[in-house]
Amino acid sequence: MASPVIHSSAIIDTRAEIADGVEIGPYCVIEGPVKLAAGVKLISHVCVAGDTEIGEDTKLYPFVSVGHPPQDLKYKGERTKLFIGKNCTLREHVTMNPGTVSDKGVTSVGDNCYFMMSAHVAHDCQVGNNVIFANCGTLGGSVTVEDNVIISGLAAVHQFTRIGRHAFVGGMAAVAADVIPYGSVIGNHARLMGLNITGLKRRGFTREQIQDMRAAYRLLFADEGTFQERLDDVARLFATNPEVQEIVRFIRSDSKRAICMPERRDSVG
Repeated sequence: MASPVIHSSAIIDTRAEIADGVEIGPYCVIEGPVKLAAGVKLISHVCVAGDTEIGEDTKLYPFVSVGHPPQDLKYKGERTKLFIGKNCTLREHVTMNPGTVSDKGVTSVGDNCYFMMSAHVAHDCQVGNNVIFANCGTLGGSVTVEDNVIISGLAAVHQFTRIGRHAFVGGMAAVAADVIPYGSVIGNHARLMGLNITGLKRRGFTREQIQDMRAAYRLLFADEGTFQERLDDVARLFATNPEVQEIVRFIRSDSKRAICMPERRDSVG
């Protein structure tokens, strides 16, 4: 692979590790023990700081700023980490902060993620693979976003919230409660509107899988009995369905947030 191509106007810290095949465009600034893997491209005016590692073939567009100190008043300059995976795209003005010593100490973004203009990933967030953030999608601190999630434009997720796999967060939603895997939420504050049926179809889930998930969803959020009773019923009746069991495990897991629920006037399914 070819040697790095670095524009003469770029400023590169001597502690940085730049792999072969990296391209660093005009007026970029690399500050600190940054690691750029093979094929990383910094288009122009990109700032990368701190103990930040960026995986192969990830592309950062103008005015992206990653790795600068977390926006947490408790932070006192401790060395913490930001990891961005392979084949990600960070469009203009995207920001990501490293972790804090009071939490995980690392902010992590998986592979094949796409962050549109002005998206933000705060300290100690854990973002999975194949995640899409539309324009201005924002995470508070210590949020967990699992694989194949879509965060729509101007949506904001409260700190410590969890977003399960294949979930969809609608535009301008204010998410202050955990979103179940495969769920779809909208509103301020966000409410559960059903399953992410469009996303499931696009990702190849079968008609039978979707029908089972819809049946489990209807039972889980029905009016009869307590929520705990309905959760136990779903776990028992769909014991052999891995997608439904994933939802059950997600709900039963320890969390600092409640589960995002439907409004009672909304139909479920």
